[in-house]
Amino acid sequence: MSSVLSGVKIAVLGGDDRELVLITELVKMGATVGVVGFPRDKIAHGAFVINTVEEGCKDAEVVILPMPGTNSEGVIRAVYANDNLYLTEQTIRQISSEAVIIIGSARPFLKKWSEEYNFTLLEIAEMDEIAILNSIPTAEGAIQIAMEESRITIHGSNSCVIGFGRVGITLARTLKSLGSNVTVAARSPGQLARAFEMGCKHGQLHQLPELLSQIDFVYNTIPSMTLTKEVLTHANPDILIIDLATQPGGTDFEAANQLGLKAILAPGLPGKVAPVYAGKILAQVIPGLIINELSKSDRSMLFG
Repeated sequence: MSSVLSGVKIAVLGGDDRELVLITELVKMGATVGVVGFPRDKIAHGAFVINTVEEGCKDAEVVILPMPGTNSEGVIRAVYANDNLYLTEQTIRQISSEAVIIIGSARPFLKKWSEEYNFTLLEIAEMDEIAILNSIPTAEGAIQIAMEESRITIHGSNSCVIGFGRVGITLARTLKSLGSNVTVAARSPGQLARAFEMGCKHGQLHQLPELLSQIDFVYNTIPSMTLTKEVLTHANPDILIIDLATQPGGTDFEAANQLGLKAILAPGLPGKVAPVYAGKILAQVIPGLIINELSKSDRSMLFG
């Protein structure tokens, strides 16, 4: 067993099956791991069950929150918890100014607290080493939804991928490999050039009304209002919309419903369709981040 994190007190607050994989790895590396929001029989031998968020954060050097983080009221996503777990300012005050908080995406109030109380806040959802690998189960999960919710095949269908970042690229490539006719809609000329290089049709976002008239499946990855009512009025009546962007997504779902279009909001697919794979990604990346951050401080630690 590695002792690279020996003596480091880590609190894991909420989460899902991804965190279970991460907890096991942290224990193997010698960390003292306190877990909030999981039953005893779910967590690795060597980790400790803690009843409250306040108790978990007390004296913790590292606090790990789920990839989805919290909602706007501070409720931590915790699929196994019997009661809501709240991240409050009172709790944050207990954390040392030298502490590190690791989260997928932080709400504005947590960013504000990091400035007021001078702890290190690491948002990891957009790190390439996590986001690129997470794009694989996201693409597979999106296609799984399309197959389950439609009566046509992916092969031979007309698909539109909106946004051509990490998820969009992986999704377009996977759809093409399944025989779909893929159109990419994006803002950046560079992204559209890449789409052309991959053999995809392409167009600017302002061309969406025209593009969607012949589309069977549309996958949105842009986390801002993109599929507006005006755009949706031009869509194929049988279109299936799968919105992969962070809640509330980039689709006017009320308008889609009024127009009789089927639209599904599906954020956070890695934790739903491939939690073990997604957990291994966290287990590969997060220990290194912890070591890097703690090595910046004056504490005496022995790194392997």
